[in-house]
Amino acid sequence: MENEFITSNGGNPKPASVTTQPKPPSNLWLIIVAGLFIIVPFLAWYFTWFGRNLSDQDLATYLADEGNPRHIQHALLQVEQKIEHGDPTARQFYPQIVRLAKSQTPEVRKTAAWVMGQDNNFDEFHRALLDLVKDSEPLVRRNAALQLVRFGDASGRPELRAMLQSFEVKAPFAGTIVSLLPQGSSIRAGALLARMRDTSNNVQEFRSPVDGKVATPTVAKEGEQVTANQTLVWLIPDHTTILEALRALAYVGTKDDLPIVESCAQVDPSAETLNQASQTAKAIRSR
Repeated sequence: MENEFITSNGGNPKPASVTTQPKPPSNLWLIIVAGLFIIVPFLAWYFTWFGRNLSDQDLATYLADEGNPRHIQHALLQVEQKIEHGDPTARQFYPQIVRLAKSQTPEVRKTAAWVMGQDNNFDEFHRALLDLVKDSEPLVRRNAALQLVRFGDASGRPELRAMLQSFEVKAPFAGTIVSLLPQGSSIRAGALLARMRDTSNNVQEFRSPVDGKVATPTVAKEGEQVTANQTLVWLIPDHTTILEALRALAYVGTKDDLPIVESCAQVDPSAETLNQASQTAKAIRSR
């Protein structure tokens, strides 16, 4: 019944006790936290995604952002797209690209070299590439050599030949090999190749300078002590590197290059490589 009362020992009526249901906890903070787990990674991806379109003002700002190499690379790739589409506004960024060819960051120099090959009518790009083909970093040299071909310049021919041969990886310092990628393993440039303990007993990571596959057998072994500049491994060139070099040598190769061109079948016997090697050899013989 409504308003039911019970009688205490003293006969005074009092209301029956009512059990209060606790309020369910607010889900607001859970929603906020869950949202952050989604939004933060998205924003991090969005602002580092190279496909995001940049305005001309953003391009100029990004190209000048020496403290953020990813910003520079993002902008360089967008300028490359402008050049490929014949957009005349790309030329306003050419002076910045030439300056970036002297960047302290190898990744920036490598990307700048590739972009400069997209306009083979700009003499300053040509001159900058001639410097980059002598760079200390192999990937920078390779990009410069490939892009010089677009200028009809064979100055990068020695580097193109080197791309078809095994790459000698040397120890960056003296120490003990803690771990080393096993023979036969494929590796990308920048991936972990070895860990070495230096003379101060610090373990340092050593990353591969180029793409390739660890040759069989390896030169050095885990647990061995090595000196600075001692050979660690030889990396056999990968499929893409071989194809790029063969295509370039089809334009600038000489008869002296025929033996190395024809030997590619032993390194990479794929149908694509065999076909390109045949076309390159034919182009060289026709000159």
